[in-house]
Amino acid sequence: MDEFGWTHAAFSPARLAPYLAAAQGDRSAAMRLYCWNIEVSAAFYGPLQCLEVTLRNAAHAELCRRFRRSDWWTPARLTEEGRRSIARAEEKLERHGILRPSADAVVAELTFGFWVSLLSRSADRYFWVPALHRAFPGYSGPRRELHAEMYEVLKFRNRVMHHEPIHRRALEKDHERVFRLLGYLSPECAAHAARLDRVPEVLARREDVCAGRAEASF
Repeated sequence: MDEFGWTHAAFSPARLAPYLAAAQGDRSAAMRLYCWNIEVSAAFYGPLQCLEVTLRNAAHAELCRRFRRSDWWTPARLTEEGRRSIARAEEKLERHGILRPSADAVVAELTFGFWVSLLSRSADRYFWVPALHRAFPGYSGPRRELHAEMYEVLKFRNRVMHHEPIHRRALEKDHERVFRLLGYLSPECAAHAARLDRVPEVLARREDVCAGRAEASF
């Protein structure tokens, strides 16, 4: 009897394929790796949430000051995709019965990708120079490098949030990047998140979990 036969229906062969490949076809080892991947993804959730929420609130505050209104996106020169992001946020709120959403409600619905896009080259002179650089009091480098790092975190965040494999990544570097960016925005928030952070502990457990000497926990 196949101890892990149930995984075909629960997770699908296609989903388990990367784990089986990493475990040289050993289904038991693949399941241990799969569970550890969930555990480390869960550990990253807190730091990633802190970064995303802190970025959007810091950017929103600076853009409110720049345009002197809470719905700063109304007069701002957003890209077509930026306008679509605003429209999707408002439409989602309307579907939930909020017909005249507050600016705070719209901000909370906007994606991490939207905020990262405001740091891109196309927004350099219009958003970064007059306003958004002040959202990063701990940063003094060029905008393009900050955007590149934030975009890497965005891609990583999307893999975590969509339950994709991250076990092959250099997760120590991902961890360092998240906290470095959070420190640029708010050293206090970064210090608080570090006190609660489980990622180093989970990374240190990988070998034991995957060898069956410890059990993943999520």
